[in-house]
Amino acid sequence: MTFRRGFPIIPIMSDVPSVRDVAIVGAGPAGLTAAVYAARALLEPIVFEKGVPGGQLNETELIENWPGTGGPVPARELMSELRRQAESLGAEIVRDEVTSIEPAAAAHRLVAGTGAVDARSVIVCPGSRPREFDVPGAARLKGRGVSYCATCDGYFFRDRPILVVGAGDSALMEALFLTRFASRVSIVVRHAEDDPKAVRASASMQRRAREHPKIEFLWNRTVEEIVGDPFVAGARLRCRDTGKTEDVAVDAVFVNVGRIPQTDFLRGVVEMEDGYLVTDDRLRTSVTGIFAAGDGRRGAHRYAQAIVAAGEGAMAALEVERYLSHDLVRAVGSAWRPIAARREAG
Repeated sequence: MTFRRGFPIIPIMSDVPSVRDVAIVGAGPAGLTAAVYAARALLEPIVFEKGVPGGQLNETELIENWPGTGGPVPARELMSELRRQAESLGAEIVRDEVTSIEPAAAAHRLVAGTGAVDARSVIVCPGSRPREFDVPGAARLKGRGVSYCATCDGYFFRDRPILVVGAGDSALMEALFLTRFASRVSIVVRHAEDDPKAVRASASMQRRAREHPKIEFLWNRTVEEIVGDPFVAGARLRCRDTGKTEDVAVDAVFVNVGRIPQTDFLRGVVEMEDGYLVTDDRLRTSVTGIFAAGDGRRGAHRYAQAIVAAGEGAMAALEVERYLSHDLVRAVGSAWRPIAARREAG
């Protein structure tokens, strides 16, 4: 790869080898960690990322529970360091979107926007995207006060009242972040306060939110409609006990009601369940040579933690190394031994 003014020039597809040992789809915590491990195994991985390396984690302000950081660390800074580490070890990161994968016996074809790449093994780390809020007014006012990213849009609502929809760790973390800007942050919770399942966030996150002077919880309520024209002016809430509605004046509604796996490009290729990739305990999908890691994988999505995704990326890369060194060699014969050949060559 060539460089200009310190930035890598993304290669066109004709510049890359005809068949790669491993291709990685997604450059979030799972994909970048897989790239680090694969590069250290001399597999010369190519990594596809349709957005900025770091994935959805770039939309998080601070990470407080990444081991070894000594305290909160900016998410973008952490992902930038992980990307630099992967590249320094020999990983090649291409900013392009893989639109489909065509499985084959010895090498799978990854079709991207600028061409196609054949790879003997594939690690898919597609991650997930925010689930859209399905109430009247949400779609119409998206970008006009309805937001799915507190770190992106919180600044625009300084000294304004804000409503947060969601009661998980991510939602409460965003609510705490929004207190930097908002005059008041109201969190809508669809369950009663005494319901042990009302708030799904960790105990420490709940404590911080409950004790914050700018945060209030609106228990046992659902959002019926988001109102305003042309911008958000309020939300209509319904009390689940009485059925009565009430209007709350807010200038923004920040939604955090779950995520959707970005796996559409793999439909009909590998086995899925509710959109999540099905794997065995070695992260192998239903197609030989294709592995999966991170939030797009069934089982991992329930945690939705960067460190879990990173650990799965490492596992997938280790399984790929084993696959290329043993399983694929046995399948296609002893004529192909690239890993052993590279090690013998130094």
